[in-house]
Amino acid sequence: MQHLMSASELQKQLNDPHLIILDGTIPKVVGNAMIAEKRRIKGARFFDIKKAFSNPESAFPNTLPSAAQFETACRKLGIRKNSRLVAYDDLGMYSSARVWWMFRTMGYSNIAVLDGGLPAWKKEGFETELSTGQSYDLGDFEANLNQEAVKDFGFIQTNISTQEALVIDARSADRFHSRVPEPRADLRSGNIEGSINIPFTELLEDGKFKTREQLQEVFKPLASETRPLVFSCGSGITACIVSLASESILSNSKAVYDGSWTEYAQRTD
Repeated sequence: MQHLMSASELQKQLNDPHLIILDGTIPKVVGNAMIAEKRRIKGARFFDIKKAFSNPESAFPNTLPSAAQFETACRKLGIRKNSRLVAYDDLGMYSSARVWWMFRTMGYSNIAVLDGGLPAWKKEGFETELSTGQSYDLGDFEANLNQEAVKDFGFIQTNISTQEALVIDARSADRFHSRVPEPRADLRSGNIEGSINIPFTELLEDGKFKTREQLQEVFKPLASETRPLVFSCGSGITACIVSLASESILSNSKAVYDGSWTEYAQRTD
């Protein structure tokens, strides 16, 4: 399945009985409450990154859950072995890339991301509905974790000396170079020694990925890079955007440092 899908392409496939649309929007925090988007693509199912699809025992946000937890949560959404998945979010291109990466990491490749997300869908005038809690027939999805697709703190620490892999930080240049404080309270600024910076915003235009030619230009400095690539960011969300953008441009093996800067900054001085 292709990695990206346009709103018009998705609309033409709505009658596919194997199609499942996943709303990977991260609810907005208002005060102490998390407020979900009021409308969604008709028939979409809420893929709850913060709760159902994060490790509840981790000290860090958005951490990849175990294969067993991921499998159980997918089955509750009615996802089956032969499902065709399309993920989107309400910002255009943000947390939906994380959904894509999680499935790929769990051994499932039949997933695409809606380029432009919910804003692109609405702009085309396609149907939406009010978000409501729903239950689904239990699916038979099976998760098979690819250990090489996710890197931990120990790998990053060792890699500073070995430079076995190239770490690519998706945060803004100002955050990478410590020109502004981190948005998380009391989290120090800085970057991982030896890492380079490709802000995820450089890959997007109006909530969609730039053209292939434009993306090739962004990744041009890495054209001769043969090392594996490890993507990082603040908490593992936007790293997946850069990983997704590079998928059809760079042939290097790819992984995500799941704890990203939130973990690294708290475990080093």
